[in-house]
Amino acid sequence: MAERDPEAGPRRRVVVTGMGAISPVGLDVPSMWQSLIAGKSGIGPITLFDASDLEVRIAGEASGFDPLQFMDEKEARRIDRFSQFAIAALSETLAHSGFVVTKDNAHDIAVIVGSAIGGIRTYTRENEVLETKGPKWVSPFLIPAITVDAPSVQIALRTGARGPVLGVATTCASGADAIGQAFDLIRHGHVSAALAGGFEAAVTPIAVAAFSRMRALSRRNDDPATASRPYDATRDGFVLAEGGALVVLEELETALRRGASPLAELIGYAATSDAVHVAAPDASGAGASRCVRLALSRARVGPNGVGYINTHGTGTPAGDTAEVRALKDALGDHVRHVPASSTKSMTGHLIGGAGAIEVAVCIQAIREGIVPPTMNLHTPDPDCDLDFVPDKARKVVLDTALSVSFGFGGHNAALVLRAFR
Repeated sequence: MAERDPEAGPRRRVVVTGMGAISPVGLDVPSMWQSLIAGKSGIGPITLFDASDLEVRIAGEASGFDPLQFMDEKEARRIDRFSQFAIAALSETLAHSGFVVTKDNAHDIAVIVGSAIGGIRTYTRENEVLETKGPKWVSPFLIPAITVDAPSVQIALRTGARGPVLGVATTCASGADAIGQAFDLIRHGHVSAALAGGFEAAVTPIAVAAFSRMRALSRRNDDPATASRPYDATRDGFVLAEGGALVVLEELETALRRGASPLAELIGYAATSDAVHVAAPDASGAGASRCVRLALSRARVGPNGVGYINTHGTGTPAGDTAEVRALKDALGDHVRHVPASSTKSMTGHLIGGAGAIEVAVCIQAIREGIVPPTMNLHTPDPDCDLDFVPDKARKVVLDTALSVSFGFGGHNAALVLRAFR
């Protein structure tokens, strides 16, 4: 059946004018970027709680993050860590972009933020309170702290944005889908700007134990920095991490009128579903391939126009091979000549925050002409035979980048970014 073209009508150009990040390799975009191009790992022993009884005792933590730099102590107690990350990234994003919500534009600004797991830290803490002290001691702020839309609500409260305020939950594709949904709202004239991204703070005993029981996590506790090894023949799972990123998306003419300097242009987005398994990817890669092809078609970019791919690359045996199969199918022979990298080899897997962080990485790669490496790729899997830029960053002439995110439950998302011109 022929694909319906949702871009057949008038399309508005959408640019990125600012971004902010919290990650295991840096608590802002510049420091994160410098760590990534230097090949620096942010993975280490878990310090957020006592992990001695767990099979997996490593993670990518946002070390040094202090919520009291962005809110008072009373407010910090009422807001889950994943929303605290969003508030911190909002500060950097607004400072970077010069974007201001006013009474005149408030109704024309959306806030769309993704998270797979939401406020799991607050939930587990208050559940313990319930069991040990009783229901009268449970916090009245529990529900607004744990919902997936909590970061979006906090951003709206702080900025006064009164357009659509949404939370997106598509597991590991949440951050990418949130940015994509915001892009579509602007592209088709529903709003003129959006604050969009994804955040996660799931480094908790219950999440680590659950992912471990799924056999999804690396067990290289003795060598954390090399535990995340996407596409390597010896890979044994991903490393759970926390953080996320936020971007300002604006309709081009609106951005130029206020004197903004676009960082890059977002030109394509697509999402599909495998509908195959509750957790495992479709081994054929068919749904992921279709997602990439749709995103490129909507961006009006052919396979040969892709200059860099920031891959999903979690380091799971099944996921990596399915992704490579999908990319080969979507891009054909050209894919073997495209530099690609999984920055999860350094950050770990931020789950709902991953796609947003990786959009920021693509923008930096386009602007700086440098592709971050895939670290720990020492024994390439023969089935993962693309140009994964092993061990060392590479200088490139880059115009167009593709970021792909694939999640548990069969979620696929792809975003296409281009140098602004």
